[in-house]
Amino acid sequence: MSTLADTKTLLEELISFPTVSSDSNLDMIRHLAERLSVCGAEVEIWQDETGTKANLFATLGPKRDGGIVLSGHSDVVPVTDQDWSSDPFVMEEHNGKWFGRGACDMKGFIAAAVAMAPHYATLNLQRPVHFAFTYDEEVGCFGARALAETLREKGIKPAVAIIGEPTSMRIIEGHKGCYEYTTHFTGLEGHGSGPDRGVNAVEFAVRYVSKLLELKADLRGRAPKGSRFEPPWTTINTGALVGGMAHNVIPGKARVEWEMRPVQKFDADYVKDELQQFCVHTLIPAMQAVHPKAGIETEVIGEVDGLEPMAENEARDLIMDLTGANGADVVPFGTEAGIFQGLGMSVVVCGPGSIDQAHKPDEHVAIDQIRQCLDMLDRLSAKLV
Repeated sequence: MSTLADTKTLLEELISFPTVSSDSNLDMIRHLAERLSVCGAEVEIWQDETGTKANLFATLGPKRDGGIVLSGHSDVVPVTDQDWSSDPFVMEEHNGKWFGRGACDMKGFIAAAVAMAPHYATLNLQRPVHFAFTYDEEVGCFGARALAETLREKGIKPAVAIIGEPTSMRIIEGHKGCYEYTTHFTGLEGHGSGPDRGVNAVEFAVRYVSKLLELKADLRGRAPKGSRFEPPWTTINTGALVGGMAHNVIPGKARVEWEMRPVQKFDADYVKDELQQFCVHTLIPAMQAVHPKAGIETEVIGEVDGLEPMAENEARDLIMDLTGANGADVVPFGTEAGIFQGLGMSVVVCGPGSIDQAHKPDEHVAIDQIRQCLDMLDRLSAKLV
């Protein structure tokens, strides 16, 4: 049986790897691979096309369908310009909490899961247990999407996925999607004294944002009946409008960075279609009437589907049985869960730590939360034999 001390040691090691999404995660992935290999797990490392990032997929038990996946992302958000009380990549303990970047989001769960591996390895496993650790969740879930494609190609078909994002060990059976975009505007520069001879990219970007605001208001009236989300409708947020260089110069370039959090997929389709029609029939003709090479292009940063609550959900029922909880919730923040659900798995999000601590200076996880997580994972043993 794993101990809290094992988890603490491993979490210290994981926090020491500065796996900010902009940097490589290979050292951490190799470290986890070594720990799992020693337990007898069959470990595979699948690198991205740059060779600087990798997913890890490891299996204990029989090679067959229907396994249970314990999943977490290896990357963390930056610490730049954050006022930390100590080195964010050196774990410290204070007042029953472990501090460090990634402590709750989400290396605490990864440490607990891998610390349990030696125990699982001693069992006569009838159902495989898989460990899936991904890259770049914080910047578009690129690792999980690549992992899903690899699992499809290899015909690996687990039945259940437990995503250990920080939920304070609450069971989460649904969350909104997260669609992120950057829309680029190309106009024609000129002197501010002759506005009709240029195409002001910033002004067209402003008109685009106005359309986003119109759609944002419209979506309030499209909330599904009985929606459990807060707020219950699909939301749109304009994160940035960038363009221009001087008071008297017509800006030739601008960009709008924006996102939406769909409650239902056809809301996303509706927003994208409305924007496409607005650009094709209104904005672009006005731009090209002055400058034929002017235009608008939208770059897809990431389109990650939400986790749809299901009436039948083995993962939810399993975790309720293991924890004694009598219900499950939904949350507005996104995870990789929808990607696993898209593979046909039943999925739940449940892990130690509070989302309120994620991404902040002095990020931490309560040791009691880690204990609860280890207890849940220990009880899982009975479902594997």
